Amino acid sequence: MKRPTRSARGRFAGIVGAVLVVALSAAPVAAQEGAAEARPVVVGSKKFTESVVLGEIATALARSTGAEATHRRDLGGTRIVWNALIRGEIDAYVEYTGTLRQEIFADRELSGPADLIGALDENGIVAGAPLGFNNTYALGLRRDRAAELGIHRISDLREHPDLVLGFTNEFLDRGDGWPSLRDAYSLPHQDVRGLDHDLAYRGLESGAIDVMDLYSTDAEIRYYDLAVLEDDRGHFPAYHALLLWRADLGERAPDVVSAFRRLEGALPESVMVGLNARAKLDKVPERRLAADFLGTQYGIQAPRGRLTRDSEIARRTREHLMLVGVSLSAAVLVAIPLGIVAGKHARWGHVILGVTGVIQTVPSLALLVIMIPLLGIGTRPAIMALFLYSLLPIVRNTSAGLRGIAPELIESARALGLSRGARLGLIELPLATRSILAGIKTSAVINVGTATLGALIGAGGYGQPILTGIRLDDMGLILQGALPAAALALMAQGLFEAAERWALPRGLR
Repeated sequence: MKRPTRSARGRFAGIVGAVLVVALSAAPVAAQEGAAEARPVVVGSKKFTESVVLGEIATALARSTGAEATHRRDLGGTRIVWNALIRGEIDAYVEYTGTLRQEIFADRELSGPADLIGALDENGIVAGAPLGFNNTYALGLRRDRAAELGIHRISDLREHPDLVLGFTNEFLDRGDGWPSLRDAYSLPHQDVRGLDHDLAYRGLESGAIDVMDLYSTDAEIRYYDLAVLEDDRGHFPAYHALLLWRADLGERAPDVVSAFRRLEGALPESVMVGLNARAKLDKVPERRLAADFLGTQYGIQAPRGRLTRDSEIARRTREHLMLVGVSLSAAVLVAIPLGIVAGKHARWGHVILGVTGVIQTVPSLALLVIMIPLLGIGTRPAIMALFLYSLLPIVRNTSAGLRGIAPELIESARALGLSRGARLGLIELPLATRSILAGIKTSAVINVGTATLGALIGAGGYGQPILTGIRLDDMGLILQGALPAAALALMAQGLFEAAERWALPRGLR
């Protein structure tokens, strides 16, 4: 076989360098996000429509004072948003009294409003007065199914142990959720499934599940003609909505705090149900709902529009490329040296492949959440999680490529007097190029898909329209994120296949 030349080594280095260029090109985008996080007011919201609508209203109110404000929407569950508020990654969000008592401060006995205010104050958080509605938990099922089985109260469920219950994953673990509800009513049901709240409505309609947890202000209750079961033992507490903000916001932006207080008592239940219905059923954008509400309620002229579809896709593409580019580039820098060690030293190889293999088995959403206490929300934890997921394919393929080189070639190189470094650079890495590039290609394709989950922790990308589309049952929005993500994965695969043809010396193709 013809000995690989220095140009082969140069081609291999060129491929690695080309991958790293992505990180450099993405750095300005990361810097822009850092600037965005430093804005005076950041409002957060959880991953359900009412929270997003209220987040848009609070954001528009802040902007009406002349402050620069941004809304970090769809941030997952309660703990993610609460911890972001405590850490100062967001400045305000709407929470519910029942959630504060039963979930956030579940380990404390809070007997009244004064105790709750004191607990918030200890964490540097201020609560406004309730917004005007009580969005408590409830259980519901299709009205025809309830009539057929004679179910009117939660306690009636005991007589029907074969019913399939579908609850949100958060409800399954909350202090006021399924475990305590099951104990309070002695419910015998075994087929209890965790699923997304918005998908549960479709499961209820199709008959895949029989009973689900509801929010009492959900517009879908009327739309799907559901029977809301009487909480005859008074298990669920009151969930009065109130706006929380960091105590230091009063010093940094007192006008914003004054604007926030204008929401107190301004949203009776009928108004909130109407806003939810327009968002969920009429597909009115949340920003327009916020502008309509503020214009009607206070005469405030807030922006009603949103980015055009092309502009939105371009923005999400930049965010997604940054997530994938930075994480993949860092993985290449780390994983190839690790793969070389693993390929050269069997004992270390077992350790390195074992550790990276274990990381790969951690569910992606779990890994994202694990990163939050260390790195907060946003792009940093998403990039770290994607980096960790990228390691195994590159390490494994680098190691396998080096181990797969015929021993005769290595012996010939030694006979020529080449040093260990020269053998690696001139012989071994060029011969392993195809395997290494296949590992990088695999990591790139995996990263493109996994990066969509970053939207759950505020990282943006193609996952944002997908999450919004699922929440609003809008297939157009889902495709707006899913199709570009699929196209980007195919492009990445094609680019690396082209790079492989260019990098491999002619004699090795």
